[in-house]
Amino acid sequence: MDVDVTATPAARAQALRAQLNEHNHRYYVLDDPSISDAEYDALLRELSALEHAHPELLTPDSPTQRVGAPPAHEFAPITHRAPMLSLNNCFNAGELADFDRRVRETLGIAIVDYVAEPKLDGLGVSLTYENGLFIQGATRGDGQTGEDISANLRTIGSIPLRLRGSDIPEWVEVRGEVFLPHAGFAQMNADARARGDKLYVNPRNAAAGSLRQLDSRQTARRPLQFYAYALGAVQGWREPARHQDLLAALRAWGFAVSDLIQPVQGAAGCMAFYEAMNARRPTLPFDIDGVVYKVDDLAAREELGSVSRAPRWAIAHKFAAEEAQTVLENVEFQVGRTGAVTPVARLAPVFVGGATVSNATLHNMDEIARKDVRIGDTVIVRRAGDVIPEVKEVVLELRPDSARAVALPSQCPVCGGHIEREVGEVVARCSNGLSCQAQLHGALLHFVSRRALDIEGLGEKLLVQLIETGHVKSLADIFGLQLKPLAELERMGEKSAQNVLDAIEKSKTTTLARFLYALGIRDVGEATARDLAAHFGSLEALIDTARLDAPTIHAEKDKDCCPRLRQVPDVGPIVASKICHFFGEPQNLAAIQALQNAGVQWPQVEKSASPQGIFTGKTVVITGTLPGVSRDQASELIQTHGGKVSGSVSKKTDYVLAGEAAGSKLAKAEQLGVPVLDWAQVLAMVKESQRTP
Repeated sequence: MDVDVTATPAARAQALRAQLNEHNHRYYVLDDPSISDAEYDALLRELSALEHAHPELLTPDSPTQRVGAPPAHEFAPITHRAPMLSLNNCFNAGELADFDRRVRETLGIAIVDYVAEPKLDGLGVSLTYENGLFIQGATRGDGQTGEDISANLRTIGSIPLRLRGSDIPEWVEVRGEVFLPHAGFAQMNADARARGDKLYVNPRNAAAGSLRQLDSRQTARRPLQFYAYALGAVQGWREPARHQDLLAALRAWGFAVSDLIQPVQGAAGCMAFYEAMNARRPTLPFDIDGVVYKVDDLAAREELGSVSRAPRWAIAHKFAAEEAQTVLENVEFQVGRTGAVTPVARLAPVFVGGATVSNATLHNMDEIARKDVRIGDTVIVRRAGDVIPEVKEVVLELRPDSARAVALPSQCPVCGGHIEREVGEVVARCSNGLSCQAQLHGALLHFVSRRALDIEGLGEKLLVQLIETGHVKSLADIFGLQLKPLAELERMGEKSAQNVLDAIEKSKTTTLARFLYALGIRDVGEATARDLAAHFGSLEALIDTARLDAPTIHAEKDKDCCPRLRQVPDVGPIVASKICHFFGEPQNLAAIQALQNAGVQWPQVEKSASPQGIFTGKTVVITGTLPGVSRDQASELIQTHGGKVSGSVSKKTDYVLAGEAAGSKLAKAEQLGVPVLDWAQVLAMVKESQRTP
């Protein structure tokens, strides 16, 4: 398109933007430039001068906005409208076959159509467009909340600032990967070497660092690329039936989509794609660490659903790990948020899998024994992509005479609490769950969560600040927080701080069941906590019983283990022993007493073997949006009247409670002939049962 230099400034700016956007698309997306860099730069300078002379002509999608903005102070949090799920991994043909079998059995079909794509070794991001205009971009973060890196993403030429075509959504999240091609990585390191700066380890680290630049002008200088591969939330647009058609729509909107993506059939087709990509891997212009298989049929994906934070309709098939040889210099033990004590190998630094590795996991003591790992051994270290490096095996012929065995410590390296490893369990744990600083973050998150003490406003980031600043060193410290120091924390203020304090004060009055659940006793979920509260009636009675049962924990026969606790419905020897261990730790009892001293209280519980009512012995699944009530409230009503609430529909399901926009669970209930109730019917059943003498 030619630019009419005699046109009005507004018309000229519009024409220049259109021409430059077209050249950007041809250069970054189609890899088919039609003008030289010098010609492009001349057009960009002309538009920049025009916008400088007429600031009112500047638009958010102008090509001049890709140069970056002044430094930001921080990255603000962004909540994804649809979660950015992780993928489960498989590492061989057998695991792939298992995945394919599960999909076929769930869908009830003989062969599945998949879309196979290379797994780019970059950073997943989400791009938000409103009426076709790019308004925001975020990192994946924890899958629910990411960081606002909009200014940095604007600088990437293959990300359109305005969607092309007419069939575009009112609002859409486009998902994809930002990565650094090999040529760009080599040039970045050459420039760094010339400046005498530290070199980048690998393209992925360089890309990650580029996206986390507070000064987006620095990001603009780095040759990042973006490939789109999925949608998140979308409004005002009818999604196609198949993933292949969705990718075609992304291309039509102006996104770069990998031309390596292919439709395949069944596990055999997936495996053939994997082998082809593995063979091509050394010649590709960018890094990939595996391939991804996705069910093509989008309706089938809904039926398959997700588990935890991963979809059941997709899997990543990782390439074989890279390996290197080095010396194991020492073994240290780290304590995780759940109290798990993990041995970590301290290694002589070695370059493997694109990074310098000096630490590697040893998993657990059973693995150390199985591999016969000793301090001083020469070991093979394996690393694959983002997977934590591990010690694969020992080179026994190089073992020195001075090599010494690895011993599990008897006391926690963080708090000095007793380390226990229960019979039949692989993982050793610190038993001091409520007072160990290593477990404090995890314990606090659970303690304040909605189903525990439900302290609104005490989110993860605020808890991290409270721990890091020393304001909270135990659970009870939450109830001693003061307005002024709380208000002075980052992103707080007096009003927000007061709201948090009000929520803390409100949470002091709870129930025994919620309090027991909030303590985070291993394997004691909400249902078990309710059963314990109903059976014992008081915390003191439960603690006394745990003390009486404690000597029987290591009984040779399960029937002899914790006989008193096992009188509680659904409490077996494993759960009972964990309850005994928890209440047998003096620090845990001290922490509970501190909470009670801080004012945490609950009404007296009327002892009962288990709740009785219209739903006694029945399993209910809840799906959809219920009128005027949350799912948690509906669950509580059903459980109060003897029922159990499950997350999935099966032949053993007695009822499905369906609300508005009920999905695949309702369809499965109808298929299996499971009775379907609405909320009004549930209330009527409960009311009628209460009238019955």
